[in-house]
Amino acid sequence: MSENKEIEKRLEELANNLEKAKLNEYVDFVNNKKRLLYINFLGGLARGFGMAIGFTILGALAIYMLNKLISWNIPLIGDFIAEIVRIVQERL
Repeated sequence: MSENKEIEKRLEELANNLEKAKLNEYVDFVNNKKRLLYINFLGGLARGFGMAIGFTILGALAIYMLNKLISWNIPLIGDFIAEIVRIVQERL
């Protein structure tokens, strides 16, 4: 008899843990294909927009740093970087 009570107690704990994990809501979310596509589409847009903004800032920072290196007039490196910056500015 005590064995049944122990199994019942563990089963109740398991049910409570599943309820806390909101497994039912997750299953409903995965089964709703339209909502899943919509959420993933918005997530993809946000990641793509974030990458574009990040790359733009990183590129601007790189060009700024290259311009600073040119102003230091390092003999061999300065001419090479000046040529790279000139090419990039022509393309813009």
